[in-house]
Amino acid sequence: MKLQKTVGRRVEMSGIALHSGTESTIAFLPAERNAGLVFRVRRGDGSVDIPAVVESVPAQHGGLRNTTLEAEGVRIYTVEHVLSALVGMGVSNCIVELQGEEPPEPKSGSTSAYVELLLEAGIVEQGMPCGYYTVGTAIEFRDGNVRLRAEPYDGFRITFRIDYPDPLIGCQEFTVDLSPETYRTQIAPCRTFALRGDVEKLQAMGLAQGGTLENALIVENGELLNDTKLRFPDEFVRHKILDLIGDLALLGMPIQGHIIAEYSGHDTNIAFTKLLARTERRQSRIYPPRKPDYWDIVSIMKVMPHRYPLLLVDRILELESGRRVVGLKNVTINEPFFDGHFPGHPIMPAVLITEAMAQVGGVLLMSSVDNPGNKLVYFSGIDRARFRKPVVPGDQIRFELEMIKIRGPLCKMRGVAYVDGDLVAEADLLSTIVDR
Repeated sequence: MKLQKTVGRRVEMSGIALHSGTESTIAFLPAERNAGLVFRVRRGDGSVDIPAVVESVPAQHGGLRNTTLEAEGVRIYTVEHVLSALVGMGVSNCIVELQGEEPPEPKSGSTSAYVELLLEAGIVEQGMPCGYYTVGTAIEFRDGNVRLRAEPYDGFRITFRIDYPDPLIGCQEFTVDLSPETYRTQIAPCRTFALRGDVEKLQAMGLAQGGTLENALIVENGELLNDTKLRFPDEFVRHKILDLIGDLALLGMPIQGHIIAEYSGHDTNIAFTKLLARTERRQSRIYPPRKPDYWDIVSIMKVMPHRYPLLLVDRILELESGRRVVGLKNVTINEPFFDGHFPGHPIMPAVLITEAMAQVGGVLLMSSVDNPGNKLVYFSGIDRARFRKPVVPGDQIRFELEMIKIRGPLCKMRGVAYVDGDLVAEADLLSTIVDR
């Protein structure tokens, strides 16, 4: 379970675009929940928004060795590095304001400058779970010797293999489990590269006009023509992973699965992403919603271990990591405890109201830990508990909890419960997170 994130404030950078060689400026702006990644391109007195999804890829796309998007007659080029940095750092919602038809290429030739810009802006959680593309069964794409395959995996892993005729590159393979930390340290520093013969062909086509020995690695006859050293022995294949992350971003949602790629480039990356998008649209699942406005029961069950008959929270309306949470419990006559509490006069037991309150607080705790499936929340104390009014079938309880103190795995929360705006219960809850 990952929470949606955006940038904390507007930041920008300027520079020379890789292919057009023109001056351009890019800015990252905060976006609302569920907005996704959207390029905002200035045109005249207004602007055009281009969503970063495969549907925005032009029908005639290929051969230009970059990823292109368009909308309303406006086309932008070479967006893969920007998207790679955003997805790699876990940003799910962002407005990318662009002046020019192509983002500026960082002088380093990698996405590290974009990463630093995002860290300068601050990456903030938005209290709502991401909708995921979960690979349930293997999906494979082939085009000649190119192969791309998605397999089930509990996380986001990418394996890439390349084989170039130049001996400096040769056969390389690398696997990474993607997280903001692994992206920042193992993928983002890896630079764009090309064989010298390919550069000459691109420049003859009017491309790579902004390419220099500072922002791209150029290889010829087993030698690096740049006055620099490789940052990793397998830097070339790592940059291919960087590109693939940017192209897979066009799926429009994070991936849970293992992506295996062999000899692929932008055109086949996009064809594979379109295949995944078609598969996602065919799935008839109601949960989790692609653009959730709240935590539904499936999202809750991903972080909480409770199940029938003791899962007592139905929806999370608001969540501010480490601060507060608001959740709902719908009380129906079908609750099993009403059989004995009390026959002919059903009242929800106070202890279960407290348990439901604690579970809402548990979502707040569990959403902030890695691998919540391997953790449990233990009640360790209840203080100042008061029960003001009875809760009966047909009521909807609204729980509001605020974090009072947290130290390591221990925390104290203040909780209140309302029905139709009336206070029905309140308590201070002490909890601890333990390994299963």
